[in-house]
Amino acid sequence: MKLKRTLLSLALVLAALSPLAARAQSADGRTDWPGAGQLFVGTNYQPFDRTREQVPRDIERMKQAGMKVVRMGDLAWDAFEPAEGKFDFKTFDWVMDQMAAAGLKVIMDIPGQPAPIWLHKKYPGVDIVNEKGNRLEPVERYMDDTSDPDYRRLLVRLADTMTRRYAKHPALFAIGYNNESGNGMVSYSEADRLRFIGWLKKKYGTVEALNKAWATQRWSRHLNTWDEVRLPNIEGPGPYERYLDMRRFWSAQTIEVLDSLEAVRRKNVPDKPAISNLWDSAWRKGFDYLATYRQYTSYGAMGFYPGDPLGAAFESTMMRAGMNAPIWFNEFTAGGPGYYGSKGRSRMWAHFGLLMGAQAVMPWTWHSHHGGEEQALFGLIDHDDRASWKLDEFATVAKEFATLEKLGFPRLQKPQVAIAYAFDNVIATNLPKEGISNTVRPYINPGYMKQAHNAYQPLFTDNIDVAVIHIGHEDLSRYKLVIVPGMYLLDSASTANLRKFVAEGGTAIMTAQSAKVNDHNQWHDTPLPGGLTDVFGLRTNAFYDAGKLQTTIAGEAVQAELGQFEVLEPSTAEVLARFTNVDGQSPAITVNRFGKGRAIYVATPAQPQVMRPLYKQLYASLGLEPGPRTPEGVYARVVDGRVLYVNTTGDAKDVAIEGAMKGVLSGKTWTGTLRLDPLGADLLQR
Repeated sequence: MKLKRTLLSLALVLAALSPLAARAQSADGRTDWPGAGQLFVGTNYQPFDRTREQVPRDIERMKQAGMKVVRMGDLAWDAFEPAEGKFDFKTFDWVMDQMAAAGLKVIMDIPGQPAPIWLHKKYPGVDIVNEKGNRLEPVERYMDDTSDPDYRRLLVRLADTMTRRYAKHPALFAIGYNNESGNGMVSYSEADRLRFIGWLKKKYGTVEALNKAWATQRWSRHLNTWDEVRLPNIEGPGPYERYLDMRRFWSAQTIEVLDSLEAVRRKNVPDKPAISNLWDSAWRKGFDYLATYRQYTSYGAMGFYPGDPLGAAFESTMMRAGMNAPIWFNEFTAGGPGYYGSKGRSRMWAHFGLLMGAQAVMPWTWHSHHGGEEQALFGLIDHDDRASWKLDEFATVAKEFATLEKLGFPRLQKPQVAIAYAFDNVIATNLPKEGISNTVRPYINPGYMKQAHNAYQPLFTDNIDVAVIHIGHEDLSRYKLVIVPGMYLLDSASTANLRKFVAEGGTAIMTAQSAKVNDHNQWHDTPLPGGLTDVFGLRTNAFYDAGKLQTTIAGEAVQAELGQFEVLEPSTAEVLARFTNVDGQSPAITVNRFGKGRAIYVATPAQPQVMRPLYKQLYASLGLEPGPRTPEGVYARVVDGRVLYVNTTGDAKDVAIEGAMKGVLSGKTWTGTLRLDPLGADLLQR
């Protein structure tokens, strides 16, 4: 029997590597999966925290609030498997049956992180070893070495056991993988070092090729044998080339785990989608979601804890990536760490989510936790088991969603504009240590994510849909405009795809500080921008800081706050704008005809003052139309002839409208002006 179980586990691991696992089942075209005309309000539930008396009462409250779906199972491996191979499903069986009886559906998370204490104790290879070689006790969440083969074997067995048991359960709605897979810590055990070497051998083949990729001729760092390879320090300092490969290696480990779980889903529950809260941008580790999401994702999903509208919109857009499917907010703001919540805030963000294409909001969490790491993160049910006002607010959202799902929601977008984003570039521009060894951080000013947001902001305020994608892994022919803001590392796949896009008739905009280093994080030894000088019809090397820059774009005087600029040397490019306050009136913006398309280069880092008039100049020729005009802090989209407006500010806002329109949510008739309350929302129709 033990041999049989071992062979089963091995077969499942191998299945993860088979061609069948290379691509997840997309939600596109699946009429039996959540799609048009379906909106969901639900919650996150930890049933192992609740008593047999509380669970039925909780479920009745969920049902009365209009909730449809519950996410549970996450963070609870040892509740399902309290000892190795000893599974206990009595409690979860009972809760699943209760959910089904109430008509509630369940997203069942495979709780692979954190691993149980018994697993750490029996298989120390899953323990994290820090840079100093010290083995760490798993004292907080996600302190698991997910590259460890014993961890992976036992995780696959857990996933296989859970999905087979509940495959036909009437409550089962979807499968989630390893909550916050991108979070956690990298490890420095000898086994990790050997796995890193194995990954490098597969990537480079020979030590000679590795030496070239890592520029080891510098600083007396030449490697003579594979055994001399060490894992670079996550905290730095260290050479950039090997640091990037180390982060790529750990990204690959996370993706391998997700692939193995997707293989189990495809085998046992192919009729249920994968909807997982992955948190690819987690600062401690992260992983390359945008290059790989189609392997293990059916819907873009995330924990939605917004700070400001621009950042919230960008991140949710990034999680949708190139999918036509809607977005799931598997976790959704109900309050925050040490923050009870503000009346109307969650409702506003729920409607804001609808603007971005969301289909579901699931507040974290149902009940406020009495202990653990989130005991001061407040849910819908207070610590004394009384329902807070937040439950009523989500009941209001559920009622409104029930109305809106008949009126064109969720918004299934087809954006015509894309912004480039890549994990490699984030790592290459966000090196760990300041000091003598870090020359990149002062060069990348004001930082990659700030530039990405700056490039997005004018489109966002013009209420235009955008895709945030890895441009080396998407079909760019879907877009009319591709924007490449501050992509210091633009890999060869992205370079080739961008060249093809422009040659075939697309319009590309690239800003300063882009295409400087190659796939190995070394500066190009060819004219810059690397591999694209003919596409953009120029070269650029020198750069300076003028404090503030002045120029004129399409007749509009512009003062740019970011003063760093590159000196552009056009060959075939035409100058569209020049700086008026620098010596020689250096070009500020150029355009080059390449093939059937055009390539535009902006000599400054991406900033709204420059990008806004540039975009407006291009709208007509691209056939792009801004969305409804809105005052600052108000955002809107047209949905099936109606317009949804959301006021994200704490002040009342007046919005100009044409003629008389009826508010679906407010029930009021507005003529000439829509008055939105603070944090208010309304859908207007004629």
